[in-house]
Amino acid sequence: MAIETIYVIDDDPLVRDFMHETLKRRGHCAVVFSNGREALERVKSEPPDLVFSDLIMPEVDGIELLRRLRMTQPQCLVVIMTAYGTVESAVEAVKAGAHDYLLKPFTPEQVDVALIKAEEQQRLKTENTFLRSELDDRDGRAVVTGTDRNMRRVYESVSRVARSKATVLIHGETGTGKEVIARMIHQCSPRALRAMVKVNCAALSGNLLESELFGHEKGAFTGATERKLGRFELADGGTLLLDEISEIPVGLQAKLLRVLETEEFERVGGTKTLHVDVRVISTTNRNLHDEIRKGNFRDDLFFRLNVVPVHLPPLRERAGDLPALVEAFLDEFSRETGERKRVEAAAMQLLRQRHWPGNVRELRNLVHRLVVMEPSQVITAERVRAEFSMRPALDCVDTDSLPVGTSIHDMERGLILKTLEHTAGNKEEAARMLQVSSRTLRNKLARYDEMQLARG
Repeated sequence: MAIETIYVIDDDPLVRDFMHETLKRRGHCAVVFSNGREALERVKSEPPDLVFSDLIMPEVDGIELLRRLRMTQPQCLVVIMTAYGTVESAVEAVKAGAHDYLLKPFTPEQVDVALIKAEEQQRLKTENTFLRSELDDRDGRAVVTGTDRNMRRVYESVSRVARSKATVLIHGETGTGKEVIARMIHQCSPRALRAMVKVNCAALSGNLLESELFGHEKGAFTGATERKLGRFELADGGTLLLDEISEIPVGLQAKLLRVLETEEFERVGGTKTLHVDVRVISTTNRNLHDEIRKGNFRDDLFFRLNVVPVHLPPLRERAGDLPALVEAFLDEFSRETGERKRVEAAAMQLLRQRHWPGNVRELRNLVHRLVVMEPSQVITAERVRAEFSMRPALDCVDTDSLPVGTSIHDMERGLILKTLEHTAGNKEEAARMLQVSSRTLRNKLARYDEMQLARG
């Protein structure tokens, strides 16, 4: 993670000149100040990433500067510069929140070490923020359970591709576990110790998605009150997962293609070209060849993303794995409740016969409900049958009553609207019944509205 804006604050002109020249030779352009008051005034318009500050200065000393920066710029790292005679004060400054200190006189090599430590600290802080936000996103973890022949091919592909930096396109129906496979690739790769950052391309409009991917500078647009790092920067050295890649606007696809080919980009509203080392994995539940024919997806971008294709079969095509998946989910959720449940043979047979339009995610949600709501230790066929009768599913739609030529979009829209009618407009309940996330349901409704407007 690059340190961009650096302040040097010292009332000694020799120190300022030394630091400015040293940082310049390392590719950094430092902003220098003779006192803390001037620096704090500049912070309002150009917040720094890193500050080298003298400890003893007139007007605003290093400790007071540190205290104010921690209040207004908590992400900024401060390195205190001090003479040997005041080393105790430097230690106190570190206890008060300074990132590091340098003892005068110091060498250019010591400045290099301080820079490297600051960049590593910045990277770790950013990664930790994203890792905490991703911890609960665990749907479909048991997708890796089972011995189905098609899934064995997937695991073999994961094993081979993980060692390389090749882009991977994972395609399969909703709920098959595409993100889980993406995480497996990352965890088996040399990048496993760095961040895996995810962005859902369907959840954001074009402008917001561009900012999310590439970041933006302060003032780039209304509401951009400070610089924001994009997901490509956050994933530097690691892996970037582009979920639902088919939904990325055509106008943004050219910029994405450029990053994939050159590993360079600019933030929105910025002029500085940034370089990143990122491994890209994409997922989609759409047929991208169809999207290319419709003009919705660039063929050159498809070829760049599809270096290694991985197809995840739907659950109905790996029915032999279903008992193992059920047992894995029973283990997971029984630990939550503290009591072990089991599924009787007749109930397991019913589960194997189901079409599972929501795939592994639907199965996982069903087992979760059964473990939580079933009072007895045995999950019976009657209980499973009752659960099925309460939940609408795409395989229960009466296709004979549908006129020939009905589009998939119209059929899906009809099912969603019917479910919303059943729930009196409660979108959370409708999403739960349809075995999709609330966000997916909102995205689909918004897409149908746009299609209706386009039709006039």
